[in-house]
Amino acid sequence: MSRFGSTFWLTLALGFGAGLADYVGGALLVRRAPSRRALRYIMALGAGFMVAAVLLEMVPEGLEVNPHWGPLLVLVGFCGVHLLEHTLVPHFHFGEESHEHSHVSGRTSYKVLLGLATHTFFDGIAIGSGFVVSRWLGWVLFFAVFLHKIPEGFTVASVMLAGGQSRRAALNSALFLGVMTVLGAMAISLQPTWVREGLPLAAGVTLYVAATDLVPEVNREPGIRMALVFFTGVVIFFLLRLIGPV
Repeated sequence: MSRFGSTFWLTLALGFGAGLADYVGGALLVRRAPSRRALRYIMALGAGFMVAAVLLEMVPEGLEVNPHWGPLLVLVGFCGVHLLEHTLVPHFHFGEESHEHSHVSGRTSYKVLLGLATHTFFDGIAIGSGFVVSRWLGWVLFFAVFLHKIPEGFTVASVMLAGGQSRRAALNSALFLGVMTVLGAMAISLQPTWVREGLPLAAGVTLYVAATDLVPEVNREPGIRMALVFFTGVVIFFLLRLIGPV
Protein backbone atom coordinates (compact mmCIF):
# COMPACT_ATOMS: atom_id res chain seq x y z
CA MET A 1 0.00 0.00 0.00
CA SER A 2 1.34 3.46 -0.88
CA ARG A 3 2.13 6.02 1.81
CA PHE A 4 -0.83 8.11 0.64
CA GLY A 5 -3.14 5.13 0.92
CA SER A 6 -1.99 4.16 4.41
CA THR A 7 -2.17 7.77 5.63
CA PHE A 8 -5.63 8.20 4.13
CA TRP A 9 -7.04 5.17 5.91
CA LEU A 10 -5.34 6.09 9.19
CA THR A 11 -6.76 9.62 8.98
CA LEU A 12 -10.20 8.26 8.17
CA ALA A 13 -10.04 5.78 11.06
CA LEU A 14 -9.00 8.44 13.56
CA GLY A 15 -11.62 10.84 12.22
CA PHE A 16 -14.18 8.09 12.77
CA GLY A 17 -12.83 7.50 16.28
CA ALA A 18 -13.08 11.18 17.15
CA GLY A 19 -16.57 11.34 15.69
CA LEU A 20 -17.60 8.28 17.67
CA ALA A 21 -16.69 10.14 20.86
CA ASP A 22 -19.33 12.74 19.94
CA TYR A 23 -21.93 9.99 19.82
CA VAL A 24 -20.70 8.54 23.13
CA GLY A 25 -21.14 11.96 24.73
CA GLY A 26 -24.70 12.15 23.43
CA ALA A 27 -25.46 8.63 24.64
CA LEU A 28 -24.13 9.46 28.11
CA LEU A 29 -26.42 12.47 28.32
CA VAL A 30 -29.47 10.46 27.25
CA ARG A 31 -28.69 7.89 29.93
CA ARG A 32 -27.97 10.59 32.52
CA ALA A 33 -24.63 8.96 33.32
CA PRO A 34 -22.02 11.73 33.80
CA SER A 35 -22.00 14.54 36.35
CA ARG A 36 -21.27 18.13 35.37
CA ARG A 37 -18.11 18.06 37.48
CA ALA A 38 -16.80 14.96 35.69
CA LEU A 39 -17.42 16.63 32.33
CA ARG A 40 -15.58 19.75 33.47
CA TYR A 41 -12.56 17.65 34.42
CA ILE A 42 -12.53 16.23 30.90
CA MET A 43 -12.95 19.72 29.43
CA ALA A 44 -10.17 21.15 31.61
CA LEU A 45 -7.76 18.42 30.52
CA GLY A 46 -8.74 18.85 26.88
CA ALA A 47 -8.54 22.66 27.03
CA GLY A 48 -5.00 22.59 28.40
CA PHE A 49 -3.86 20.11 25.78
CA MET A 50 -5.62 22.03 22.99
CA VAL A 51 -4.18 25.44 23.91
CA ALA A 52 -0.66 23.98 24.01
CA ALA A 53 -1.16 22.10 20.74
CA VAL A 54 -2.55 25.14 18.93
CA LEU A 55 0.08 27.63 20.07
CA LEU A 56 3.11 25.34 19.83
CA GLU A 57 2.22 23.12 16.85
CA MET A 58 -0.78 24.21 14.79
CA VAL A 59 0.03 27.91 14.49
CA PRO A 60 3.75 27.45 13.73
CA GLU A 61 3.05 24.67 11.20
CA GLY A 62 0.22 26.70 9.67
CA LEU A 63 2.56 29.65 9.17
CA GLU A 64 5.19 27.36 7.67
CA VAL A 65 2.87 25.83 5.07
CA ASN A 66 1.39 29.23 4.24
CA PRO A 67 3.77 32.01 5.35
CA HIS A 68 1.99 34.74 3.37
CA TRP A 69 -1.67 34.16 4.24
CA GLY A 70 -1.28 31.92 7.30
CA PRO A 71 -1.53 34.66 9.98
CA LEU A 72 -4.63 36.14 8.36
CA LEU A 73 -6.26 32.70 8.04
CA VAL A 74 -5.68 31.98 11.74
CA LEU A 75 -7.42 35.24 12.54
CA VAL A 76 -10.24 34.47 10.08
CA GLY A 77 -10.80 31.07 11.71
CA PHE A 78 -10.95 32.63 15.18
CA CYS A 79 -13.15 35.57 14.18
CA GLY A 80 -15.37 33.44 11.95
CA VAL A 81 -16.43 31.19 14.83
CA HIS A 82 -16.87 34.23 17.08
CA LEU A 83 -19.18 35.80 14.50
CA LEU A 84 -21.09 32.54 14.06
CA GLU A 85 -21.68 32.11 17.79
CA HIS A 86 -22.86 35.70 18.24
CA THR A 87 -25.19 35.86 15.24
CA LEU A 88 -26.61 32.54 14.04
CA VAL A 89 -25.96 30.49 17.17
CA PRO A 90 -27.18 31.63 20.60
CA HIS A 91 -24.82 31.53 23.56
CA PHE A 92 -24.81 28.27 25.50
CA HIS A 93 -22.76 26.47 28.14
CA PHE A 94 -21.46 22.94 27.93
CA GLY A 95 -24.09 20.78 29.63
CA GLU A 96 -25.99 23.75 31.05
CA GLU A 97 -29.12 23.13 29.00
CA SER A 98 -29.59 19.73 30.58
CA HIS A 99 -30.85 21.36 33.78
CA GLU A 100 -34.55 20.97 34.38
CA HIS A 101 -35.07 24.73 34.69
CA SER A 102 -33.36 25.46 31.37
CA HIS A 103 -35.41 25.52 28.18
CA VAL A 104 -34.67 26.57 24.63
CA SER A 105 -36.87 26.66 21.56
CA GLY A 106 -36.73 23.89 18.98
CA ARG A 107 -35.39 26.35 16.40
CA THR A 108 -32.65 27.46 18.77
CA SER A 109 -31.57 23.88 19.42
CA TYR A 110 -31.01 23.32 15.70
CA LYS A 111 -29.05 26.59 15.47
CA VAL A 112 -26.76 25.30 18.20
CA LEU A 113 -26.42 22.03 16.30
CA LEU A 114 -25.37 23.95 13.18
CA GLY A 115 -22.79 25.96 15.12
CA LEU A 116 -21.30 22.88 16.75
CA ALA A 117 -21.28 21.11 13.38
CA THR A 118 -19.04 23.90 12.08
CA HIS A 119 -16.67 23.27 14.98
CA THR A 120 -16.63 19.54 14.36
CA PHE A 121 -16.01 19.90 10.63
CA PHE A 122 -12.87 21.87 11.45
CA ASP A 123 -11.95 19.23 14.02
CA GLY A 124 -11.74 16.85 11.09
CA ILE A 125 -9.87 19.44 9.02
CA ALA A 126 -7.34 19.71 11.85
CA ILE A 127 -6.77 15.93 12.01
CA GLY A 128 -6.48 15.62 8.22
CA SER A 129 -4.16 18.63 7.95
CA GLY A 130 -1.95 17.25 10.69
CA PHE A 131 -1.39 14.00 8.82
CA VAL A 132 -0.60 15.87 5.62
CA VAL A 133 2.25 17.61 7.45
CA SER A 134 3.47 14.61 9.48
CA ARG A 135 2.15 11.58 11.34
CA TRP A 136 3.40 13.13 14.59
CA LEU A 137 1.28 16.24 14.11
CA GLY A 138 -1.70 14.16 12.99
CA TRP A 139 -1.64 12.09 16.17
CA VAL A 140 -1.20 15.19 18.36
CA LEU A 141 -4.18 16.90 16.76
CA PHE A 142 -6.26 13.74 17.01
CA PHE A 143 -5.68 13.67 20.77
CA ALA A 144 -6.44 17.41 21.00
CA VAL A 145 -9.74 16.87 19.19
CA PHE A 146 -10.64 13.63 20.96
CA LEU A 147 -10.30 15.12 24.44
CA HIS A 148 -13.20 17.55 23.98
CA LYS A 149 -15.47 15.33 21.92
CA ILE A 150 -17.44 13.65 24.72
CA PRO A 151 -18.39 17.01 26.33
CA GLU A 152 -19.29 18.27 22.85
CA GLY A 153 -21.64 15.35 22.19
CA PHE A 154 -23.08 15.75 25.69
CA THR A 155 -23.73 19.43 24.96
CA VAL A 156 -25.56 19.02 21.68
CA ALA A 157 -27.73 16.24 23.11
CA SER A 158 -28.58 18.38 26.15
CA VAL A 159 -29.54 21.30 23.91
CA MET A 160 -31.79 19.10 21.79
CA LEU A 161 -33.56 17.67 24.84
CA ALA A 162 -33.97 21.15 26.33
CA GLY A 163 -35.52 22.20 23.02
CA GLY A 164 -38.21 19.57 23.37
CA GLN A 165 -36.68 17.09 20.91
CA SER A 166 -36.84 13.34 21.44
CA ARG A 167 -34.01 11.21 22.79
CA ARG A 168 -33.58 9.74 19.33
CA ALA A 169 -33.17 13.26 17.92
CA ALA A 170 -30.61 14.00 20.64
CA LEU A 171 -28.61 10.91 19.71
CA ASN A 172 -28.91 11.69 16.01
CA SER A 173 -27.60 15.20 16.60
CA ALA A 174 -24.50 13.78 18.32
CA LEU A 175 -24.11 11.34 15.43
CA PHE A 176 -24.35 14.25 12.98
CA LEU A 177 -21.44 15.99 14.72
CA GLY A 178 -19.40 12.80 14.37
CA VAL A 179 -20.18 12.57 10.66
CA MET A 180 -19.06 16.19 10.17
CA THR A 181 -15.74 15.33 11.80
CA VAL A 182 -15.22 12.44 9.43
CA LEU A 183 -16.11 14.62 6.42
CA GLY A 184 -13.58 17.27 7.47
CA ALA A 185 -10.81 14.69 7.81
CA MET A 186 -11.74 13.12 4.48
CA ALA A 187 -11.79 16.47 2.65
CA ILE A 188 -8.16 17.24 3.48
CA SER A 189 -7.06 13.66 2.89
CA LEU A 190 -8.53 13.69 -0.63
CA GLN A 191 -7.16 17.18 -1.41
CA PRO A 192 -3.87 17.49 0.53
CA THR A 193 -3.06 20.84 -1.13
CA TRP A 194 -5.92 22.37 0.89
CA VAL A 195 -3.68 22.06 3.95
CA ARG A 196 -2.29 25.52 3.15
CA GLU A 197 -5.67 27.01 3.99
CA GLY A 198 -7.08 24.25 6.18
CA LEU A 199 -4.38 24.08 8.86
CA PRO A 200 -4.23 27.82 9.74
CA LEU A 201 -8.03 28.09 9.59
CA ALA A 202 -8.37 25.06 11.87
CA ALA A 203 -5.79 26.59 14.22
CA GLY A 204 -7.94 29.70 14.62
CA VAL A 205 -11.12 27.66 15.13
CA THR A 206 -9.46 25.32 17.65
CA LEU A 207 -8.00 28.22 19.61
CA TYR A 208 -11.45 29.81 19.82
CA VAL A 209 -13.10 26.57 20.98
CA ALA A 210 -10.43 25.97 23.64
CA ALA A 211 -10.12 29.54 24.95
CA THR A 212 -13.70 30.77 24.55
CA ASP A 213 -15.95 27.70 24.84
CA LEU A 214 -14.02 25.31 27.11
CA VAL A 215 -11.94 27.49 29.45
CA PRO A 216 -14.86 29.71 30.61
CA GLU A 217 -16.89 26.60 31.40
CA VAL A 218 -13.98 25.15 33.35
CA ASN A 219 -13.64 28.42 35.27
CA ARG A 220 -17.20 28.04 36.53
CA GLU A 221 -15.88 25.40 38.95
CA PRO A 222 -14.30 27.14 42.01
CA GLY A 223 -11.01 26.11 43.56
CA ILE A 224 -7.55 25.24 42.30
CA ARG A 225 -8.36 21.67 41.27
CA MET A 226 -9.65 22.59 37.81
CA ALA A 227 -6.62 24.77 37.16
CA LEU A 228 -4.37 21.84 38.02
CA VAL A 229 -6.28 19.59 35.63
CA PHE A 230 -5.90 22.25 32.91
CA PHE A 231 -2.14 22.38 33.48
CA THR A 232 -2.03 18.59 33.47
CA GLY A 233 -3.33 18.77 29.90
CA VAL A 234 -0.46 21.14 29.04
CA VAL A 235 2.06 18.80 30.71
CA ILE A 236 0.71 15.79 28.79
CA PHE A 237 1.28 17.70 25.56
CA PHE A 238 4.90 18.42 26.52
CA LEU A 239 5.47 14.78 27.48
CA LEU A 240 4.23 13.69 24.07
CA ARG A 241 6.50 16.29 22.50
CA LEU A 242 9.49 14.83 24.34
CA ILE A 243 8.91 11.37 22.88
CA GLY A 244 7.98 12.73 19.44
CA PRO A 245 10.33 13.43 16.56
CA VAL A 246 12.84 16.23 16.95
